[in-house]
Amino acid sequence: MRLYTNRLYMEDIYHICDLNISWNKLANKSMMISGATGLIGSFLVDAILEKNLTDGLNCTVYALGRSEKKAKERFAKFADDPHFVFIPYDVKFPFERDDLGKVDFIFHLAANTHPMLYSTDPIGTIATNIIGLKNLLDFAVKHQTERFIFASSNEIYGENRGDVELFDEDYCGYINCNTLRAGYPESKRCGEALCQAYKSQLGLDEIVVRFTRSYGPTMLMNDTKAISQFIRKGIAGEDIVLKSDGTQFYSYTYVADAVSGLLTALINGKNGEAYNIADSKSDITLKDLAAAIADINGKKVVFEIPDGVEAAGYSKATKARLDSSKLRSIGWIPRYDIQTGLERTIRIFKSII
Repeated sequence: MRLYTNRLYMEDIYHICDLNISWNKLANKSMMISGATGLIGSFLVDAILEKNLTDGLNCTVYALGRSEKKAKERFAKFADDPHFVFIPYDVKFPFERDDLGKVDFIFHLAANTHPMLYSTDPIGTIATNIIGLKNLLDFAVKHQTERFIFASSNEIYGENRGDVELFDEDYCGYINCNTLRAGYPESKRCGEALCQAYKSQLGLDEIVVRFTRSYGPTMLMNDTKAISQFIRKGIAGEDIVLKSDGTQFYSYTYVADAVSGLLTALINGKNGEAYNIADSKSDITLKDLAAAIADINGKKVVFEIPDGVEAAGYSKATKARLDSSKLRSIGWIPRYDIQTGLERTIRIFKSII
């Protein structure tokens, strides 16, 4: 995997390894990560395994995924590392692995996270967020997990009602639940409620992290999110295609900041709480995002009408910016603004593709 020889990518990984958090809480422990080959999961796996090498963290990573071949290619550097254990698994099915014993931390990061799947696989989208979550929650209770982390989304806030500029963790906007597109945000909302149920009824220690629209050099090439399509077009030397008027105003997060926020919440967060991972320096309208990526690549922005399948998967929110004060209050310090994150992403991609 050529990411491991890229200077910028390894700088991002070392930045995580140098975070000022209580790493001793993870020393000689184990963590299980669903969605381990995804954008955030794969970066987290790399960071923990690198921390083992640089500082002797001695943390075992159980990476869950559906393709062992894909995992071995992605984590080639750690193929023979005894701290890396890949477990073939589809989270929509019950999970039984009594041979693992106690698993200290579980991250449920698996999800359908791009628009095309929202419209073409709505059942799978909902099942991963609810049934898959329940399967791992049951596993966590049985295996005495110290803390369970559920990756939720900025989409749970729905549409801004026009009464605030930034969404804090208690905000609740409008979602029309009787639509195909509602499957993703509503199942994330239900997932958060399910975590609270396991905390109350079964005593599970759990936290929820709400990611914004994340991006970075670990994103998958088949991702159909707007920012992913823009970046893919840019690195291919093509004009950036905008399929709306571009006035949507959203929060975005570079993957290294997403993972630093995730680890800060894991170590310093309070049982049962939810935390936004966002930074106002990465809030941008869709048209300005397209223009920034076009400018980095010396191209221009062109408009195109989306087809019906694409349009069905698009978010209905027009303004969704998150307040990260709560996460900052427990020690999170974001590092990359939107321009820096985009430039790093594109430079890394161009060097490895």
